[in-house]
Amino acid sequence: MAVTAAMIKELRGLSGAGMSACKNALVEANGDMDAAFDILRKQGAATAEKKAGRIAAEGLSFPYITEDGSVAVVVEVNSETDFVAKNEKFRNYVLALAKQIAGSKAANIEELLKESWNDDPSKTVNEAHIEMVATIGENLTIRRFERFVNDGSDLFVSYTHGGGKVAVLLDLTADVKTDAVVEAGKNVCMQIASMNPRFVDRSDIDAEFIEKEKAILVDQAKNDPKNANKPENIIEKMITGRLNKEFKEMCLVDQEYVKDDSMTVGKYIDSVAKAEGGKVSVKSFVRYETGQGIEKKNEDFAAEVAKVMG
Repeated sequence: MAVTAAMIKELRGLSGAGMSACKNALVEANGDMDAAFDILRKQGAATAEKKAGRIAAEGLSFPYITEDGSVAVVVEVNSETDFVAKNEKFRNYVLALAKQIAGSKAANIEELLKESWNDDPSKTVNEAHIEMVATIGENLTIRRFERFVNDGSDLFVSYTHGGGKVAVLLDLTADVKTDAVVEAGKNVCMQIASMNPRFVDRSDIDAEFIEKEKAILVDQAKNDPKNANKPENIIEKMITGRLNKEFKEMCLVDQEYVKDDSMTVGKYIDSVAKAEGGKVSVKSFVRYETGQGIEKKNEDFAAEVAKVMG
């Protein structure tokens, strides 16, 4: 498969690696984007963190919980400028959209846009959105949303950082829902916002992901000249140690609790639950970082790609 400028641009946005490295990886992978990304990781030219951490668009990520706690929503709406993200009309629109989603049965954005707009049933959500674009004067995009429905045992807690740069929605299973438990939930939300875990615990990590991560670490170890004369069993122990460290950082309940590094997040939750005379555990969480993975316009990018392609 021929490697195009668009493919190089996409891989660069995903990996944060250099243009030439992206081109070479795509050539080696015969145009397969996922395989090329893994090649870059094995070479040490890219990391999963770079892929997850690229912030390149404006807008607002917003969590919303109904007053009775029966439904929780988190939604991201992108704008072209940070100025619009602070606009009161825009922020009120995102709130109205979150309330729309809370009462919706839509499974995706396409279905959501076809629904009647709650604030004016004579128009669809899509028509209301188009009107907001005209009012604001910028392109606005409803990028993603998630909705949770309480089964009776859930306690939803939310947190917003940086005026909507990061939004966290936490779903706790709790048989006690005291102020202290809610406060603990807020603290865990702040942990998620700052430490960006990928999983609740290790049981959430599937075997395929583990094998993929292990294979990458094996290749990294083999490519490191410092390991040239080390026995296989020593290298295996090194890889196991690195894998365990990586998973500890990825799993919320195994992370060191940022407010007290003498305990993990899991131990912190257990201590609060015990003090309140009940049981509390993390069921799931969502962390939205506004503009994550979207690359901003770069006027010199075309020239840079042309040079590499040439």
